[in-house]
Amino acid sequence: MKKIFALVLTLIVILSVFAGCGQQNTSDLAYVQEKGKLVVGVTIYEPMDYQDENGNWTGFDAEFAQMVAEDLGVEAEFVIIADWKKKFVELQMKEIDVVWNGMTITDEAKANASVSDPYVINAQVVVTKADVAANFATTDSLKDISIAVENGSAAAQALDAIGITDYLVTDDQAKALTEVLSGTSDACVIDITMARAMIKEGSDFASLAIAQELTSEYYGIAFRKDSDITAKVNELMAGYMADGTLAALAQKYNVALVED
Repeated sequence: MKKIFALVLTLIVILSVFAGCGQQNTSDLAYVQEKGKLVVGVTIYEPMDYQDENGNWTGFDAEFAQMVAEDLGVEAEFVIIADWKKKFVELQMKEIDVVWNGMTITDEAKANASVSDPYVINAQVVVTKADVAANFATTDSLKDISIAVENGSAAAQALDAIGITDYLVTDDQAKALTEVLSGTSDACVIDITMARAMIKEGSDFASLAIAQELTSEYYGIAFRKDSDITAKVNELMAGYMADGTLAALAQKYNVALVED
């Protein structure tokens, strides 16, 4: 009888250990904290995520991610998402822990990820050569020209929504801008945050201009589906909003915060 009792007790202990492991594995926050780093998926996207002359990551989202990582007790590690269209696949496969790169909140994002509260106001804008920008102030004026967009982007969705489905797909928004600068495309559609940062006076893209806005939207941060990190980041974000930390960062990088 004692042997049977001992065996039963051993089985209970083993099952308890497995149950405990299972509970730990359900916590995405615990997973990140145990490995000691938050792997942040980005693209080269000024003013949100880009590298300085020393190769260090900077920008509004980069600094924001670093603040959050520090408060979570981990390091922020930045990884370039080679194909933006596959960002949610990389997220679920745990190649990255978060998409933090001026990501527009869309139905697709909410269906494939756990998305944070909105934090930055954005728009999809049409960029052309400055001397012809006035010719492309309406959606009808876009129907017979060549347009470049980032693969899998909100820009592509904006064009689809107005019935324009024939466009040049590029790896990122910077390359879409380059297509216009070189004359291989008449226009591109990119985020207004990037457009303002890239076409300013004195830049390589100063000969370009914003012709019109197609959409108004918000940025969010994408974590794995049902991730408990989302609620924690929303809590931290609310604190940064309240104490002025994010307002100072927004002023530094010239982005528009969502108002409380």
